[in-house]
Amino acid sequence: MLIEAALWIPLMVLLIVGMVQVGKITYLYYSLKKSVYSAARYLSLQQGVNFCDLTNDPNVTAALDFAVTGTSDGSAPPLISNLTTDMFTVSAECADPNTGAPGPCSSAGCPTVSVRPDYILVTMPTGYLVRPRIPFITLDPIALRPFVMVPFGGTS
Repeated sequence: MLIEAALWIPLMVLLIVGMVQVGKITYLYYSLKKSVYSAARYLSLQQGVNFCDLTNDPNVTAALDFAVTGTSDGSAPPLISNLTTDMFTVSAECADPNTGAPGPCSSAGCPTVSVRPDYILVTMPTGYLVRPRIPFITLDPIALRPFVMVPFGGTS
């Protein structure tokens, strides 16, 4: 019985540690998804968003600060360690009139024509790298890449 225990205990410990790591990664992915959703939701309700220049719009900056820190001015520390606003990408999506499928909005008339998108898409294209820690096993980092598309309800 002692020999059987010596053979099975390391395997059981490895399985338990692996399950805990899967749970941590799942929780981290959920937290990242919630951050991405909060940025998209915050931005979808704003008025006067400049969709011709999303990178310099103060509404987008406030939305990304809200996603990272929980405050729209970015004064608090990040809710998730090593998460920065540079990891997020915001884009406007318009529904195709023929198929209804979302796609990038045309910026042909910018900045003279006001572009009002149908959806706001927030992604993390480079991902958030997480390295699972399992004893005696070295695993490559996993890039978690959550994205969210929400309907736009504000005005441009």
